Amino acid sequence: MRILVTGSAGHLGEGLMRTLRGRGQDAIGIDLSPSSYTDFVGSIADRDFVDRHMQGIGAVLHSATLHKPHVATHTRQDFVDTNITGTLNLLEAAKRNGVSAFVFTSTTSLYGDALVPPPGAPSAWITEDVVPVPKNIYGATKIAAEDLCQLFHRNERLPCVVLRASRFFPEVDDRRHVRENFPDANIKANEFLYRRAELQDVVDAHLCAMERAAEIGFGRFIVSATTPFGPEDLRQLHDDAPAVVARHFPGYETEYARRGWRMFAGIERVYVNAAARQALGWKPNYDFARILECLRTGEEMRSPLAIEVGAKGYHEQSFEDGPYPVE
Repeated sequence: MRILVTGSAGHLGEGLMRTLRGRGQDAIGIDLSPSSYTDFVGSIADRDFVDRHMQGIGAVLHSATLHKPHVATHTRQDFVDTNITGTLNLLEAAKRNGVSAFVFTSTTSLYGDALVPPPGAPSAWITEDVVPVPKNIYGATKIAAEDLCQLFHRNERLPCVVLRASRFFPEVDDRRHVRENFPDANIKANEFLYRRAELQDVVDAHLCAMERAAEIGFGRFIVSATTPFGPEDLRQLHDDAPAVVARHFPGYETEYARRGWRMFAGIERVYVNAAARQALGWKPNYDFARILECLRTGEEMRSPLAIEVGAKGYHEQSFEDGPYPVE
């Protein structure tokens, strides 16, 4: 079966292409930007371009997108063109060509204001049942694209699986106060408790989704590292995260202290991946326990795939205050 990967020049797209070809699978990559893993350069907003390269395709892994870092540098229409029109073009071409599995890369960012609990409330427990409240055009267009996937399954019987991926990019944090108070590796280690995934695990989730798409039909799933927390932790977690982490990982402070690291004072939301693990048969390998073991043994915290792909960045130009402008 030939697999089409969109966004093949991007971080996830290259990870998908490397993994698929490493397994001897027939995969072709398309992207607006040329790369070693892009076979055809063009825009998914171009219907003719999509039609040409959907011929003979058995499955689609659709990771091409404009991201949150582009919100301040691209127009809302740009987001509509890529994230909505581009997805529609792919879905229509997939249906015409008898594609058996369509996997769409969405984002936990679309939850927006639903991630912030009201004053005095415990941390937010984020599952697929939480209703998104998007904060920007990025979140709004990703929700619309998800709904298109659901529509094509309902009306056209196209098997579609939506994966709401949490942070897996290696770029530095966009929040100045966090960057100024925590080393970058410290930030990422902390995030494995509640809002980060490892690139290899995200790739594996996509391949699991592709294999089970026909069985699932349609589904939305959060893809993030398995959290150690439960609902019973949420109230204390919001105000005293170090105490909750110490309860789950006695002695973690020792490994942190050796590096001058600290836990965040509070954690306001927790992403829950239980549905993805059950429905997809997905078994993520990277979590906070794995990170601690890497710290103890001196191993690299990143997967070999993440090291190979490296950092992509989101813009050709650099910015004075942070990795990208914040809207």
